[in-house]
Amino acid sequence: MAHEPLGHALVTGAAKGIGRAIAAKLAADGYVVTLADKRDQVMEAAAEIAATGARATGVVIDLGDRAAVAAMIAGLPPLAVVVNNAAIFTDKPFEELTEDDFREMYRINVVASFVVAQEAVRRMVAGARIVNIGSRSFVGGKHHAHYIASKTAIIGLTRAMAIDLTPRGIRVNCVAPGVIDTDLYRGLTPERRAEMLAQQPTGRVGRPEDIARAVAFFADPENTYITGQVLLVDGGKSLGQGRMVEAEAAE
Repeated sequence: MAHEPLGHALVTGAAKGIGRAIAAKLAADGYVVTLADKRDQVMEAAAEIAATGARATGVVIDLGDRAAVAAMIAGLPPLAVVVNNAAIFTDKPFEELTEDDFREMYRINVVASFVVAQEAVRRMVAGARIVNIGSRSFVGGKHHAHYIASKTAIIGLTRAMAIDLTPRGIRVNCVAPGVIDTDLYRGLTPERRAEMLAQQPTGRVGRPEDIARAVAFFADPENTYITGQVLLVDGGKSLGQGRMVEAEAAE
Protein backbone atom coordinates (compact mmCIF):
# COMPACT_ATOMS: atom_id res chain seq x y z
CA MET A 1 0.00 0.00 0.00
CA ALA A 2 1.42 3.40 -1.00
CA HIS A 3 1.90 5.86 1.80
CA GLU A 4 0.58 9.40 1.62
CA PRO A 5 3.37 11.72 0.46
CA LEU A 6 4.89 14.13 2.96
CA GLY A 7 4.18 16.95 0.54
CA HIS A 8 5.69 18.51 -2.56
CA ALA A 9 9.36 19.48 -2.73
CA LEU A 10 11.16 21.64 -5.29
CA VAL A 11 14.91 21.20 -5.77
CA THR A 12 16.81 23.55 -8.07
CA GLY A 13 20.03 22.68 -9.85
CA ALA A 14 18.95 19.07 -9.68
CA ALA A 15 20.22 17.62 -12.97
CA LYS A 16 23.42 16.26 -11.46
CA GLY A 17 25.63 16.14 -8.41
CA ILE A 18 24.41 17.56 -5.12
CA GLY A 19 21.01 18.65 -6.41
CA ARG A 20 20.22 15.25 -7.89
CA ALA A 21 21.27 13.52 -4.65
CA ILE A 22 19.05 15.86 -2.63
CA ALA A 23 16.09 15.19 -4.91
CA ALA A 24 16.64 11.42 -4.67
CA LYS A 25 16.86 11.55 -0.87
CA LEU A 26 13.72 13.65 -0.47
CA ALA A 27 11.86 11.39 -2.87
CA ALA A 28 13.00 8.31 -0.93
CA ASP A 29 11.83 9.97 2.29
CA GLY A 30 8.33 10.33 0.87
CA TYR A 31 8.14 13.70 -0.85
CA VAL A 32 6.82 14.25 -4.34
CA VAL A 33 9.76 16.04 -5.92
CA THR A 34 10.09 18.47 -8.81
CA LEU A 35 13.65 18.73 -10.12
CA ALA A 36 14.42 22.05 -11.83
CA ASP A 37 17.52 22.83 -13.87
CA LYS A 38 18.58 24.62 -17.04
CA ARG A 39 20.19 21.41 -18.32
CA ASP A 40 18.19 18.82 -20.23
CA GLN A 41 19.74 16.08 -18.06
CA VAL A 42 17.24 17.03 -15.37
CA MET A 43 14.58 15.03 -17.21
CA GLU A 44 16.79 11.94 -17.13
CA ALA A 45 17.53 12.47 -13.44
CA ALA A 46 13.83 12.71 -12.65
CA ALA A 47 13.07 9.60 -14.67
CA GLU A 48 15.78 7.64 -12.85
CA ILE A 49 14.35 8.66 -9.47
CA ALA A 50 10.81 7.83 -10.59
CA ALA A 51 12.01 4.42 -11.76
CA THR A 52 12.72 3.54 -8.12
CA GLY A 53 9.01 3.87 -7.35
CA ALA A 54 9.34 7.40 -5.97
CA ARG A 55 7.40 10.35 -7.34
CA ALA A 56 9.56 12.79 -9.29
CA THR A 57 9.25 15.03 -12.33
CA GLY A 58 11.71 17.30 -14.10
CA VAL A 59 11.48 20.84 -15.42
CA VAL A 60 13.98 22.50 -17.75
CA ILE A 61 14.07 26.17 -16.78
CA ASP A 62 16.25 29.26 -16.68
CA LEU A 63 16.12 30.16 -13.00
CA GLY A 64 17.35 33.63 -13.87
CA ASP A 65 14.02 34.28 -15.64
CA ARG A 66 11.55 35.43 -12.98
CA ALA A 67 8.50 34.99 -15.20
CA ALA A 68 9.49 31.38 -15.93
CA VAL A 69 10.08 30.70 -12.22
CA ALA A 70 6.72 32.21 -11.28
CA ALA A 71 4.94 30.16 -13.94
CA MET A 72 6.65 26.94 -12.83
CA ILE A 73 5.75 27.42 -9.17
CA ALA A 74 2.18 28.46 -10.01
CA GLY A 75 1.81 25.12 -11.79
CA LEU A 76 2.95 23.08 -8.79
CA PRO A 77 0.92 21.95 -5.79
CA PRO A 78 1.45 23.93 -2.57
CA LEU A 79 5.07 23.42 -1.55
CA ALA A 80 6.28 21.79 1.64
CA VAL A 81 10.02 22.05 0.88
CA VAL A 82 12.14 24.25 -1.36
CA VAL A 83 15.85 23.61 -1.77
CA ASN A 84 17.84 26.40 -3.43
CA ASN A 85 20.78 24.44 -4.77
CA ALA A 86 21.36 25.90 -8.24
CA ALA A 87 24.71 27.69 -8.42
CA ILE A 88 27.73 28.28 -10.60
CA PHE A 89 31.41 28.19 -9.67
CA THR A 90 34.69 29.23 -11.23
CA ASP A 91 38.20 29.06 -9.83
CA LYS A 92 40.09 32.26 -10.62
CA PRO A 93 42.80 34.26 -8.81
CA PHE A 94 41.62 37.52 -7.26
CA GLU A 95 43.70 39.70 -9.58
CA GLU A 96 42.06 38.16 -12.65
CA LEU A 97 38.44 38.57 -11.53
CA THR A 98 36.23 40.99 -13.43
CA GLU A 99 33.06 42.85 -12.53
CA ASP A 100 31.19 40.59 -14.93
CA ASP A 101 32.47 37.56 -12.99
CA PHE A 102 30.92 39.01 -9.84
CA ARG A 103 27.66 40.02 -11.52
CA GLU A 104 27.07 36.60 -13.06
CA MET A 105 27.93 34.80 -9.81
CA TYR A 106 25.44 36.93 -7.89
CA ARG A 107 22.77 36.65 -10.59
CA ILE A 108 22.65 32.88 -10.33
CA ASN A 109 23.87 32.12 -6.82
CA VAL A 110 22.00 34.84 -4.93
CA VAL A 111 19.33 36.61 -6.97
CA ALA A 112 17.89 33.42 -8.48
CA SER A 113 17.71 31.82 -5.03
CA PHE A 114 15.92 34.90 -3.70
CA VAL A 115 13.45 34.85 -6.59
CA VAL A 116 12.67 31.15 -6.22
CA ALA A 117 12.13 31.57 -2.48
CA GLN A 118 9.99 34.68 -2.85
CA GLU A 119 7.77 33.08 -5.47
CA ALA A 120 7.58 29.85 -3.47
CA VAL A 121 6.46 31.40 -0.18
CA ARG A 122 3.29 32.53 -1.90
CA ARG A 123 2.38 28.85 -2.27
CA MET A 124 3.90 27.21 0.79
CA VAL A 125 1.92 25.12 3.23
CA ALA A 126 1.98 25.71 6.96
CA GLY A 127 5.15 24.29 8.47
CA ALA A 128 7.05 24.47 5.17
CA ARG A 129 10.83 24.39 4.92
CA ILE A 130 13.32 26.33 2.81
CA VAL A 131 16.88 25.01 2.67
CA ASN A 132 19.48 27.17 0.96
CA ILE A 133 22.74 25.59 -0.14
CA GLY A 134 25.67 27.77 0.85
CA SER A 135 29.33 26.83 1.12
CA ARG A 136 31.91 26.42 3.87
CA SER A 137 34.00 28.82 1.81
CA PHE A 138 32.33 31.69 3.64
CA VAL A 139 35.04 31.20 6.29
CA GLY A 140 37.68 31.83 3.60
CA GLY A 141 39.13 30.18 0.54
CA LYS A 142 41.58 30.50 -2.33
CA HIS A 143 41.00 31.58 -5.92
CA HIS A 144 37.24 32.20 -5.83
CA ALA A 145 36.51 35.47 -4.05
CA HIS A 146 33.42 36.09 -6.21
CA TYR A 147 31.98 32.68 -5.30
CA ILE A 148 32.80 33.16 -1.61
CA ALA A 149 31.08 36.54 -1.62
CA SER A 150 27.96 35.08 -3.22
CA LYS A 151 27.75 32.17 -0.79
CA THR A 152 28.33 34.48 2.17
CA ALA A 153 25.35 36.45 0.88
CA ILE A 154 23.30 33.24 0.92
CA ILE A 155 23.99 32.89 4.64
CA GLY A 156 22.82 36.45 5.26
CA LEU A 157 19.76 35.84 3.10
CA THR A 158 18.97 32.67 5.04
CA ARG A 159 19.04 34.46 8.37
CA ALA A 160 16.98 37.39 7.08
CA MET A 161 14.40 35.04 5.57
CA ALA A 162 14.19 33.09 8.81
CA ILE A 163 13.38 36.27 10.73
CA ASP A 164 10.69 37.31 8.27
CA LEU A 165 9.15 33.89 7.60
CA THR A 166 9.31 32.04 10.92
CA PRO A 167 6.18 33.85 12.21
CA ARG A 168 4.38 32.27 9.24
CA GLY A 169 5.56 28.82 10.29
CA ILE A 170 8.19 28.57 7.54
CA ARG A 171 11.61 27.42 8.76
CA VAL A 172 14.64 28.57 6.76
CA ASN A 173 18.10 27.03 7.14
CA CYS A 174 21.32 26.65 5.20
CA VAL A 175 23.61 23.70 4.48
CA ALA A 176 27.20 24.75 3.76
CA PRO A 177 29.09 21.99 1.92
CA GLY A 178 32.84 21.68 1.90
CA VAL A 179 34.68 20.04 -0.99
CA ILE A 180 32.30 17.61 -2.68
CA ASP A 181 33.07 15.09 -5.41
CA THR A 182 31.10 16.62 -8.27
CA ASP A 183 31.83 17.59 -11.87
CA LEU A 184 33.02 20.99 -10.64
CA TYR A 185 35.61 19.37 -8.39
CA ARG A 186 36.71 16.92 -11.06
CA GLY A 187 37.10 19.81 -13.50
CA LEU A 188 39.88 21.34 -11.42
CA THR A 189 43.51 20.53 -12.15
CA PRO A 190 44.97 17.44 -10.45
CA GLU A 191 47.27 19.73 -8.48
CA ARG A 192 44.36 21.84 -7.22
CA ARG A 193 42.38 18.74 -6.24
CA ALA A 194 45.39 17.34 -4.38
CA GLU A 195 45.81 20.64 -2.55
CA MET A 196 42.16 20.61 -1.47
CA LEU A 197 42.27 16.96 -0.43
CA ALA A 198 45.36 17.60 1.70
CA GLN A 199 43.31 20.03 3.79
CA GLN A 200 40.61 17.47 4.63
CA PRO A 201 40.92 16.10 8.20
CA THR A 202 38.76 13.12 7.19
CA GLY A 203 41.17 12.23 4.39
CA ARG A 204 38.46 12.33 1.74
CA VAL A 205 36.26 14.81 -0.03
CA GLY A 206 32.54 14.70 0.55
CA ARG A 207 29.92 12.92 -1.53
CA PRO A 208 26.66 14.45 -2.78
CA GLU A 209 24.80 12.05 -0.49
CA ASP A 210 26.49 13.64 2.54
CA ILE A 211 24.80 16.93 1.66
CA ALA A 212 21.51 15.25 0.84
CA ARG A 213 21.31 13.78 4.34
CA ALA A 214 21.89 17.19 5.90
CA VAL A 215 19.15 18.74 3.76
CA ALA A 216 16.78 15.93 4.71
CA PHE A 217 17.45 16.72 8.37
CA PHE A 218 16.29 20.32 7.91
CA ALA A 219 13.37 19.18 5.74
CA ASP A 220 12.10 16.72 8.35
CA PRO A 221 8.56 17.84 9.31
CA GLU A 222 9.35 17.06 12.95
CA ASN A 223 12.19 19.61 13.00
CA THR A 224 10.14 22.56 14.22
CA TYR A 225 12.62 24.33 16.51
CA ILE A 226 15.53 25.02 14.16
CA THR A 227 15.59 28.07 11.90
CA GLY A 228 18.14 30.57 10.62
CA GLN A 229 21.00 28.14 11.10
CA VAL A 230 24.01 27.15 9.00
CA LEU A 231 25.17 23.53 9.08
CA LEU A 232 28.71 23.01 7.80
CA VAL A 233 29.16 19.64 6.12
CA ASP A 234 32.83 19.82 5.29
CA GLY A 235 34.62 16.87 6.87
CA GLY A 236 36.03 19.16 9.54
CA LYS A 237 37.90 21.43 7.11
CA SER A 238 36.50 24.54 8.79
CA LEU A 239 38.41 23.52 11.92
CA GLY A 240 41.60 24.51 10.14
CA GLN A 241 43.42 21.28 11.04
CA GLY A 242 43.78 19.50 7.73
CA ARG A 243 46.32 16.80 6.96
CA MET A 244 48.62 19.42 5.42
CA VAL A 245 48.79 21.25 8.74
CA GLU A 246 49.48 17.99 10.59
CA ALA A 247 52.23 17.07 8.13
CA GLU A 248 53.93 20.44 8.53
CA ALA A 249 53.78 20.14 12.31
CA ALA A 250 55.56 16.77 12.10
CA GLU A 251 58.49 18.17 10.12
